[in-house]
Amino acid sequence: MSMRDFAPQRRNRIVSARTIAIGDSKQPKLGRICCRQHRAYRAALAAMLVMVALLVGCTSSPQKPPETKPEPKAPESLTGRAAFYKVYIAARSYAADVKPFRIESTPTSEDNGHDGKATIWRVSFASAMQRGVKPYIWSGSNLPDAPSRGVSPGNEDVYNPSNASTQVFDPAFLKIDSDQAFAEAQKHGGDKVLEKDPETPVIYICDWNHNTNQLIWHVIYGNSRDVAKLTAAINASTGEFVRAEK
Repeated sequence: MSMRDFAPQRRNRIVSARTIAIGDSKQPKLGRICCRQHRAYRAALAAMLVMVALLVGCTSSPQKPPETKPEPKAPESLTGRAAFYKVYIAARSYAADVKPFRIESTPTSEDNGHDGKATIWRVSFASAMQRGVKPYIWSGSNLPDAPSRGVSPGNEDVYNPSNASTQVFDPAFLKIDSDQAFAEAQKHGGDKVLEKDPETPVIYICDWNHNTNQLIWHVIYGNSRDVAKLTAAINASTGEFVRAEK
């Protein structure tokens, strides 16, 4: 057998060896490709999860804390002189020449008036320029049927200067406050009234006495003058006891 008979077999072996070598060289490249694809997939998945979390955070509204209702203010009480000067400022907007002719408290269940104070005061003013009278109310009451808190105007009416019940006075005469008037009234029978019936309300009216030309605090032990157990007249300029009124 000659050497030529062996030549094809040798070539076949060489080709097979090359094929194996080439195939072996491709295996690491395929592994690297798969590894890169896996890392890219994981990165894409992580990015998607982050986007989903951001979208959920944006669309879900944060829980609001429970709303707490503000606590209502406690009723506020003032003395007559303090309430007068609060409404006097508002009354000057009605007319520059306004003068008061009556200051009166309103009895309520919030304040019995034993300290010279009230949660509602009504001050009536008259104006010659406007030819009218107009009340102004100060309220610190929380009662449902009470005027709104603060200063509010009432209805205007016709002014008659000759009417004894609308005799105006100069605010400079109002030197004694309602709590001082109450303290003086207590010395002249008021203490005995409250000792006998501590639930008796005390109301206050201040007006001008044209007979004596005096500004008078009327300290009324009862719900009104008509049913009063005692009414003490106190000079609103000097604080002196004038008389016990019937």
